Amino acid sequence: MYPEDLKYTKDHEWVKLEGMEAIIGITDHAQSALGDITFIELPKETTMVNQGDTISTIESVKAASDIFTPVSGRISDINKKLENAPEIINQSPYDEGWICRIEINDETELEKLMTAEEYEKYLDKDNN
Repeated sequence: MYPEDLKYTKDHEWVKLEGMEAIIGITDHAQSALGDITFIELPKETTMVNQGDTISTIESVKAASDIFTPVSGRISDINKKLENAPEIINQSPYDEGWICRIEINDETELEKLMTAEEYEKYLDKDNN
């Protein structure tokens, strides 16, 4: 159900590694729980972030939620399409709905994240 080539956090962010760059977004579970996304505050390019820092805020018809970075590094790109169409996250959380790219400092931080299988078990445990 969740893409196997990604890593996941307990806060429902995902990470896809491309070389030394990490693409960050929120999971299908997160976008579903939020409902229709109406606004996203994107991070600032070139900002240095540490694992666990708040990098973005998403607002929906149900709630507002902070997005935390799963890795440390420098924000190298943001998904500017989301400024005018934040609902892309609802429609395509793993492809078109990515939030930012980060040039990572420490690849070993990825070892602290969950695999797709571990994330699914985490969700099952969370729902019981």
